Amino acid sequence: MDIPVYLVAGFLDGGKTNFINGILEDGFAKKDRTLLLCCEEGDEEYNEKFLKNVTVVTVEDQESLTCSFLKDCEKKYRPKQVLIEYNGMWPLTPLFENVLPANWVLYQIMCFVEGNSFDLYARNMGQLMMEKITQADLIVFNRCTPETRDALRKRNLRMVNRRADIYLEMEDGSSEDYNNGETCPFDLTPEVLDIPDEDFGIWYVDVMDHPERYDGHLVHMKLVMCHSKKYPGIDCPGRFAMVCCENDVQFLGIIARGEGMDQYKNHDWIEVTGRMSVETHPAYQGKGPVLNIVAIGPCEKPAQEVVTF
Repeated sequence: MDIPVYLVAGFLDGGKTNFINGILEDGFAKKDRTLLLCCEEGDEEYNEKFLKNVTVVTVEDQESLTCSFLKDCEKKYRPKQVLIEYNGMWPLTPLFENVLPANWVLYQIMCFVEGNSFDLYARNMGQLMMEKITQADLIVFNRCTPETRDALRKRNLRMVNRRADIYLEMEDGSSEDYNNGETCPFDLTPEVLDIPDEDFGIWYVDVMDHPERYDGHLVHMKLVMCHSKKYPGIDCPGRFAMVCCENDVQFLGIIARGEGMDQYKNHDWIEVTGRMSVETHPAYQGKGPVLNIVAIGPCEKPAQEVVTF
């Protein structure tokens, strides 16, 4: 029988335990036996009032968290669902690849971050931090000040994880959607929207989140050619971007069509003008932006090849 697993990840003071107390209070474990694996002990404690149907098992170190250990827990406690409060200093990959039993199905990954300490963790433990950000289905930044909120939005964290719901929990208890989508970052009144090299990342985030804004507009930019391996015959030029740290370089491609692209090899620099449209494509798993090439030619690579934020 499959057992759903809900993984709560993040660093100390991120609000993981408070979140778990909240969902338990709301009745998460009211009907089904729940196993709660505590892999990190912080200042907060689980509320005893909401643990009547919950078995809490503490995992002292990463070496103890093995597949055989989890199978023993399953046999002993017979849970219908599992909550894991994961240690922020432990990488996620071993858990996914070697630890979770085959019938333990990962339903949701939630990541909680203390907003004012995000920059510190990102600078000093970039890989550990970004691994959790990129894998999460829900990301919450807690205890944000207005300054922290604005700084986080400038980081364009949608680049790191486009599928996740991201929320900013303010110090006053209010909550904001990270992607408010209220203002277009570019002036769309010129006949041709020229995308500066240093602003490609900002444009990419916005066109992916709001492709309808650019539908019908002419755009001009420098790109790296990419002929898709996953979708043969499809061209997806773009740029390499460093979102957080040197270990977090990603290629940001956009579906393109038009004559002349086949004369360029992968990694060739090209200068393009194209008209944007919104179309359904399997690469987007739905609708997304398409760059319809009007003019294309070779160009010198910009001074800064990798886009940063």
